[in-house]
Amino acid sequence: MTADPNENSSLRPQDAVSDRELKRDPTPDPAHPRHKVLRIVLWSLLLLVIVLVIVFLWHHHEEAKKAAAKARQGPPGITITSATAQKGDINVYLEAIGTVTPVYTASITSQVNGQVLEVHYREGQIVGKGDALIDIDPRPFRATLLAAQGALERDENVLAQAQMDLDRYRESWARNGIAKQILDDQEKLVLQDKGTVKNDQGNVEFDQVQLDFCHITAPIAGRVGLRLVDPGNVVQSSGNTILAVITQLKPITVVFTVPEDSLGQVQTGMRKKANLSVDAFDRTAQTKIDTGKLLTLDNQIDTTTGTVKGRAQFDNKNNALFPNQFVNTRLLVDTLEGVTLIPASAIQQNGQASFVYVIQDNVAHNRAVKPGVTEAAMTQVHGINPGDVVANSSFDKLQDNTKVVISNNPPSGNASGGNASGSKSKENKSQGGKSSGGNAP
Repeated sequence: MTADPNENSSLRPQDAVSDRELKRDPTPDPAHPRHKVLRIVLWSLLLLVIVLVIVFLWHHHEEAKKAAAKARQGPPGITITSATAQKGDINVYLEAIGTVTPVYTASITSQVNGQVLEVHYREGQIVGKGDALIDIDPRPFRATLLAAQGALERDENVLAQAQMDLDRYRESWARNGIAKQILDDQEKLVLQDKGTVKNDQGNVEFDQVQLDFCHITAPIAGRVGLRLVDPGNVVQSSGNTILAVITQLKPITVVFTVPEDSLGQVQTGMRKKANLSVDAFDRTAQTKIDTGKLLTLDNQIDTTTGTVKGRAQFDNKNNALFPNQFVNTRLLVDTLEGVTLIPASAIQQNGQASFVYVIQDNVAHNRAVKPGVTEAAMTQVHGINPGDVVANSSFDKLQDNTKVVISNNPPSGNASGGNASGSKSKENKSQGGKSSGGNAP
């Protein structure tokens, strides 16, 4: 079958033109732009990966350089705080518990029978010696005193009359006017009248004392306690009713105990000094109340406790010490001069042994020491010299021959240093038998 040559000739001229235009300018493929964007994204990711690899390799190289530098320099030092051993004086104390005891305490009772008329004192009042306290009805005693005075006057006149007769008898006997017996009888009669007068004088004085007992005054200066009797009450001389209690507050004493093992130390201190100083602290042993002086020691040791009592006197100017108050006492028995001192917190314990870390050329060296007396967080030690620098913190990290870096600022949360100080203080107190910091060497 042959194609019709005239078939194509039947096409219109404009159709032929359009066909040629289609062949010359075909329609663009819609997937071509998406392929181009994908290629750009892939190249960007590849470039980013290359950059990250370069950065990683550079960082690894820098870390390797730093590690090599640290390896050449050695391990870093431990940061610590330090303290320098000093040469100075330190006090030796004996610590004990004590009780505040007034020098004088007066419990006043009635010495006569009668009704209370007046109470002059106020509760808690500070009174002076001789101040009026209580008045008891004095009328019966005034009447008795008046009768005794009358009897005295009568007998004094009887005595005077007998004395005149005796004088006349002596003159008559000198002239041989009377017998010697009459003169002797008159002399004995005068002596009898003198005895009667003395008896009357005693009655007058006794009644005067009874009358004085009706007006009760303070026998000492001090503080009056609570009121124990009111006006209108009848008191008896034979009863045990206390009308008032007065305690002296200035000065006041504290009675405390000294261990018998420390008795020789105290006696030696008393021979060196006229008065040993005694400090009184409150129940917590943190606040000092007053400072006084040791008066004396008791004359015997209590065999049940192995202690001897001592009494110290305090001026108590501010009335800070109160009768029967519990206090902690600290007796100064000696002062050690020119000893080596370091902070108690710098001393560490290894069983029964004590040691410190001495810093030399930024290296810590373990050094055994023998601690002695402790006062105000400073401890006397043997085994190091004044001027030596010792570690005072970071003990949980320190070892012998460890490199250190000394810092002026104490590290926060240094629990090891604090615990060391506390354990040291407790050990010293137990070793000394209530002695501050242990026994002196």
